[in-house]
Amino acid sequence: MVSITRDFAPPFKLIAPFFIIGVIFYLISSFLLFFFDVEQLSSTASLHVISWVHIFLLGFVMMTIFGAMAQLIPVVLEHGHFSVDFYYIIWPLLTLGIMCMSYGFIYNHLILSFGGMIVLIAMSIFSIETFLTIKDVKEYSLVVVSMLISNIFLITGITIGFIMALTFAGFISTNVIMLLKAHVYMLIGGYVLITIMGFSYILIPMFGLAHGFSSKPLKLAIWLQSIGVVLVFVSSLIESHFLIKIGYFCTLISLLSYFYLIYTINKTRAKKENDMYIVSLLISFVFFAIGLVFGVQHVVTSNEMYAVLSGWLIFVGFFGFMILGHLYKIVPFLVWYERFSPLVGKQKVPMLGDMVPKKSANFQIYLTAIGIVLFSVAIFFQNSTLQIVGASSLSIGAIILFFNLIFMIRFK
Repeated sequence: MVSITRDFAPPFKLIAPFFIIGVIFYLISSFLLFFFDVEQLSSTASLHVISWVHIFLLGFVMMTIFGAMAQLIPVVLEHGHFSVDFYYIIWPLLTLGIMCMSYGFIYNHLILSFGGMIVLIAMSIFSIETFLTIKDVKEYSLVVVSMLISNIFLITGITIGFIMALTFAGFISTNVIMLLKAHVYMLIGGYVLITIMGFSYILIPMFGLAHGFSSKPLKLAIWLQSIGVVLVFVSSLIESHFLIKIGYFCTLISLLSYFYLIYTINKTRAKKENDMYIVSLLISFVFFAIGLVFGVQHVVTSNEMYAVLSGWLIFVGFFGFMILGHLYKIVPFLVWYERFSPLVGKQKVPMLGDMVPKKSANFQIYLTAIGIVLFSVAIFFQNSTLQIVGASSLSIGAIILFFNLIFMIRFK
């Protein structure tokens, strides 16, 4: 298990807005599922689908990851941020940019390009601050290397996205279809997935009390995934079907290596109880495996519906549950450390488990899982009734998540 310290962690008031706004965007994305024409859900070319994807991925996934990184980067590096104050302007810029982009995709491409510029500025500030924070690190561990690689992919991917937004607005002329795969793969496969790989190597063993596992599967996973992302990026520019298939193959082997790492961590963990955190991780990996199967189906058949199902299960099922599980662990810990740790030995303080509303959290996790399954079936059969039932289940789960988050943040 990697040793970490909280001596350099920023104040929780800096991080809380990222989590709160992220969950609000999660709630909004759940409500928007009611308003889709069920036929739109079988096409990745629908602007309504593209707008929703940006609300979910930028608003929920990226926002919460940035908040977590604000806390975890100095903890892992064991020295403070280059300038922690940058984070006070990242979340307002990112929020405004996401709102403009999601509106602009459907109604006004000029506003789309404006929103894209704001998102580019926000993410550039985040990446540059991360690079400057890492600059003084003496020993580059595997996790630090993963941070460097993922942030290079983040800057590249968001720049490509901004170029696409300018194309939509008519300012420049580019081949959007050619750039799309590079944009998606850089951000999802390059930034989000490598970030999850690197930091799950720290967080999962820490919360599961696991020891004695090898880092070799992680090293193989990160390097193969990096090669895969670069190959897909190059293949998008030169339109090489051969390179893109090699890139996909590298990603497949990378994921198998990562799943093997998670398996070995699970085998060595001292804490055998399957609490809501472990259940969330298990659900996330199941959804990822199923989404991967649909992704392979799409590559083989070129059927757009399989691409939508793969994206839905990986984005909402894997990324969503990976974040949900960690929210129920990270938020109570951060609140406890800041609010109650100074009182240890002076008066009675709560346990971390006391700060989580277990019944409603468990209900929310299972309700969300059911909603994802039902909505997946609705996409497959283009069934509007299952669409409404699945969206209802997800929306109720999102409402419960929001109130659970506020409960944990305000716990006294």
